[in-house]
Amino acid sequence: MNRFEEFITRIVQQVGKKEGAISPIMVNSASFGYGNSETGEGIFEGSVKKPLYARVGNPTSAHLEQILASMDGGIGAVAASSGMGAIAMATLSLLRAGDEIISIGGLFGGTYSYFSETLSRFGITTHFFDVDALDAIEEAINTATKILFLESVGNPNMRLPDIKKIADIAKAHGVVLMVDNTITPLSVVPIALGADIVVYSTTKIITGNASSLGGAVIFRAISEGEDKLKGDRYRDIHPFINKMGATALIANAKKRALRDFGMSANGFGSYLTMLGLETLPLRMDRIVTTVETVAKGLSERGFDVSHPCLPHHPHHERYLNQFSNGCGTIFTIDLGTKERAFEFLNHSKLITITANIGDSRTLGLHMASTIYRDFDEETKEFLGITPGLIRISIGLESAEAILDDFTNAAKI
Repeated sequence: MNRFEEFITRIVQQVGKKEGAISPIMVNSASFGYGNSETGEGIFEGSVKKPLYARVGNPTSAHLEQILASMDGGIGAVAASSGMGAIAMATLSLLRAGDEIISIGGLFGGTYSYFSETLSRFGITTHFFDVDALDAIEEAINTATKILFLESVGNPNMRLPDIKKIADIAKAHGVVLMVDNTITPLSVVPIALGADIVVYSTTKIITGNASSLGGAVIFRAISEGEDKLKGDRYRDIHPFINKMGATALIANAKKRALRDFGMSANGFGSYLTMLGLETLPLRMDRIVTTVETVAKGLSERGFDVSHPCLPHHPHHERYLNQFSNGCGTIFTIDLGTKERAFEFLNHSKLITITANIGDSRTLGLHMASTIYRDFDEETKEFLGITPGLIRISIGLESAEAILDDFTNAAKI
């Protein structure tokens, strides 16, 4: 049984209930009554597992967290208000002034800005490397390095990391590996490949219908014996390890980030996310097949397409060997100039022009004039942003309809 078949059974069984309301229960309360002072004390201490306050947890979000953790083989998860909220929670819970991040491969513009501009204002330095610069990455690791960060698929440069090799480097040097798996839920399982923390924008393909902004962080268990997080590099979280053991990363994220910065998910958003999550395996299975068909078809029709399923892509062999379940919903088309890109997008009958990806509808966006408009030329070159680059996110429409529409739009 492939992963998509396995999880369409598991997820629908986890979301729905056998007794009472079948649909997930939506709890939208901002606060919760403790009943008596002793229970309140236990809740704050952690010995009583009941809701404390919506900023640090919500029963509906807790249901979503259980499913996402199970999906990725983590010990637990924390839902967030957005994908950037999830990245902020995951990083800020581990970092302090003077620490360093090594960012590997292509990056969504918001993540790049967060690393290069926002964190730098707080004394945290990020070093950026190409996905294949493994020797340089290893050389750059020092005592201040706290996180190796990568996207499972470069968004939008479509370069694929060798996650296992990078995980081996992280393990050898005792550094946390954090993977943004937004584009490839189910297709890629970062924790199984050696990642410590996985982040998602659940707004994208997990929800799949643009109804709910959200994010999530999935954590691996802390080992009972030796563990990189027990080393001196991560001494700030040792109190949580001593008290919480295997679930220490969850407690650390909630107390060191969620409680103090408030990037909290809301109950209604988590409810909508679970409704989308029920059909994720079906949608992913269809979309990754359609992506290949459309990318190959457009390439044959003379479009300048970037997707690793194409033989000319530099990571084609890696795609065949390590991405057997596809690499998500996106590919890019380069039309050479902003003017031609605008004409194509404006004349397409199927494309919805938006900054989102992973929707049930096919989406498209000209990169240089939108998300990356304020980036300097050197940074755009590093991230693969050219004047005519369009990012396409394939939806549930038929491959034939998409091919015909794109071909007609390019002729206008």
